[in-house]
Amino acid sequence: MGKILITPSKLSGEILIPPSKSISHRAIICASLCKKNRISIVDNIILSDDINSTITGIENLGVKIEKLKQVDDRYKLIIQREKDFIELADINCLESGSTLRFLIPISTLFSNKTIFEGKGRLADRSLDTYYKIFDRQGISYSNVDGRLPLTIKGSLKSGDYCVDSNVSSQFLTGLLFTLPLLTGDSKIYVSGNLESRGYIDLTIDTLDKFGIKVQNDNYSIFSINGNQKYHNSNFIVESDYSQAAFFLIANELGSNIDVKGLLDTSKQGDKKIIEIINDINNLKTDLYEVDASQIPDLVPILAVYFSLQNGLKTHIKNAKRLRFKESDRLNAIATQLNLLGADLTELEDGLIINGKEALKGGCSVSSINDHRIAMALAIAATRCNQDIELDSFEAINKSYPNFFNDYRDIGGIFYELDMGK
Repeated sequence: MGKILITPSKLSGEILIPPSKSISHRAIICASLCKKNRISIVDNIILSDDINSTITGIENLGVKIEKLKQVDDRYKLIIQREKDFIELADINCLESGSTLRFLIPISTLFSNKTIFEGKGRLADRSLDTYYKIFDRQGISYSNVDGRLPLTIKGSLKSGDYCVDSNVSSQFLTGLLFTLPLLTGDSKIYVSGNLESRGYIDLTIDTLDKFGIKVQNDNYSIFSINGNQKYHNSNFIVESDYSQAAFFLIANELGSNIDVKGLLDTSKQGDKKIIEIINDINNLKTDLYEVDASQIPDLVPILAVYFSLQNGLKTHIKNAKRLRFKESDRLNAIATQLNLLGADLTELEDGLIINGKEALKGGCSVSSINDHRIAMALAIAATRCNQDIELDSFEAINKSYPNFFNDYRDIGGIFYELDMGK
């Protein structure tokens, strides 16, 4: 992996925020579930590593996807199912948890046997929710000591499903994609207070745009009629609040970026970033608390933000699931920001942050091969007193491959170091 040297500088200019990665996954999958030879168009797509993983996975389940280059790094996808069923599908999810957890249940409907592979930390991420369902329904599966590769043979059946509220919402989304296509009706029962509800809202909203109806009873019971059909659609993916958060926070730290493309009416959970910024700007105490259970992807950039709120003590709580992302994000952001001179204390399920006026920099930090850590540290660099070296900066390719090009276009100063010296 490469290393760049970033010189502290204020950012100024215009940024068109990339399309939502979460919505892109969902729209591509919904389009792929339409009847054979029905054409859907999904526009405003960036071919990040994660989105490419979903595209390749869907193609391996009998779908044809044509990629048409549009402006800059944006693509239009022409999607149609060519085969209703295949004997064997081999799907490499690389490091995309969404691809893996969304496509596992779908694969049981379109392939006699499916092998799922992955790399990095994805190979270790839990799939127990699906394994319990497979055991209950008699679906054959095998893995390697609980790790990928995973082989599945058999098809899901309609009926009642149980999902724990403290697991990834990706499992619930995978079932919501699949159950409408079964012959009978189904219900999903969620135990406890569901985390990451915003992602389920995105799933149900995208399903609705492709003709699929789901009844949501306060996020505790989801009722899905069987024998539904996905309708082909022309779908434009909206801009991503998760990615916009990096530039919105940069503005709060002294930059002057015109952030373009966000929808005020968006259902994205990470739209919460606007409310948090407003809270801090109107805060009348020196204490602030953030419940991260619904906004886990915002934690790295929020940690940067709160590290630079001089005199403010912040507690980020209910963030334990961040330990099982592309990195252990709680540990990664705490250790790397502390290297820059911040004051973070790592808790089992969160962070305590004592804000400072500035960060010192003058050291080497790492993304820990995590795209959100890389981008958060690049924004932190704008308020350092000295240059920083950022290792494994290419981790951005997972979600926002053009991040550093955009960063340079608005005044970010960096150059790649020669690792051979």
